[in-house]
Amino acid sequence: MGSVTGGTPPRSGTALEWWLARRYLSSRRWRGFVSMITVIAIGGVAVGVMALIVVIGVMSGLQKDLREKILGASAHGIVIEVGQQVRMDAWPLVLDRIREDPDVTAAAPFIYTEVGLNAGGGFSTGAVLRGLHEDSLSLSVTQIDSYLVSGGLPFEPTESGRPGIVVGEGLAGTLGLYPGKLLTVVSFQNAELTSAGFVMPQLRRFEVTGIFRTGLYQYDTKFTYVELETAQELLGLGTSVTGVEFNVVDPWTANEVARRISNSLGYPYRADDWQRQNANLFSALKLEKLAMGIILLLIVLVACFNIVSTLIMMVAEKTREIGILRSMGMTGKGITRIFMYQGIVIGLVGTVLGVILGGGLAWALHRYEFITIPGDVYFVDRLPIQLDVVDMAIIVGASLLITFLATIYPSRRAAALTPVDAIRHD
Repeated sequence: MGSVTGGTPPRSGTALEWWLARRYLSSRRWRGFVSMITVIAIGGVAVGVMALIVVIGVMSGLQKDLREKILGASAHGIVIEVGQQVRMDAWPLVLDRIREDPDVTAAAPFIYTEVGLNAGGGFSTGAVLRGLHEDSLSLSVTQIDSYLVSGGLPFEPTESGRPGIVVGEGLAGTLGLYPGKLLTVVSFQNAELTSAGFVMPQLRRFEVTGIFRTGLYQYDTKFTYVELETAQELLGLGTSVTGVEFNVVDPWTANEVARRISNSLGYPYRADDWQRQNANLFSALKLEKLAMGIILLLIVLVACFNIVSTLIMMVAEKTREIGILRSMGMTGKGITRIFMYQGIVIGLVGTVLGVILGGGLAWALHRYEFITIPGDVYFVDRLPIQLDVVDMAIIVGASLLITFLATIYPSRRAAALTPVDAIRHD
């Protein structure tokens, strides 16, 4: 019987079917080696699984990296007063009410506005100016101090006697800033109207005290931080602020806490959480992750057509032997299981290889970070990787399911052969 012979086969049952499946997977010429077409089928499944693991890992890592950086540079939630002017006069009372919530761990007032920056010469650029209360750092409402790459925070007196300002690394590179450099901040929020009808913006000279780098492009190229009282003076707010920011025990429950705070304060106050503030960004990432997963799953599906073709060719090659087995008493279900076992082995070996290769490549990307990406497009400047157990289980399960489904048609075709027609096959 050709490939059926060789070694001592089991007498009957599942063991015999499994033994025959392994014999059929072996090459006729190079006994002990897998045939070339089987190698191609295994390789196709392995490449598909590897691509799925790496790409899904990148998308998960991107979500995690963005989430950590956003939560590190900003609070879990904010409360503002709705009105024509974004300012809050009674913020001490609001602050006390926010701190009464059992899930709030810290809260502090803040100022947020857009300004113009000029470091000398004819070049100016727009930026976001944030006024921070010392409680924001001491209570860890924001962790911008942990991202400093040079200099210090703007709360200490400067050598020039001017107020201090901390700028992002990208902004510092654009304007040629460094600790000790003087910087002009232009604000139109407290602009004065002259007798001639011209608007005179407020100008203030600051000394750069520090430079930070979060890894988020929009923060590093747009954000600046000053002391809260300095921002109030620049904007003419008096003792008012833009709002109050707060942190909670579990960032994932920030939306529930924000809802409770909004209901407690009532109109005209409104609370927003970090997920809602960045809803468009995270929704786009989730959609992109799903789309990439579906597209790459098609690679596994295409690879499974190799399994179908492999088994169909195997059935054609072993037709006479199938007839002999049927004439010796093997049932159609037994023949079906023989070829199903072959397809399952191909899918299992390919999936395992794909997991090993994908995990190895993901580790290398995380360890050496040899792939950089444009930060102005993807918000981060490196390729983050995070392998999630649930994602891995879904990928492995989907691969094995698809390869199993690929074995059904060839196996049934083999089982449908009648002993007489199979033995007469030429």
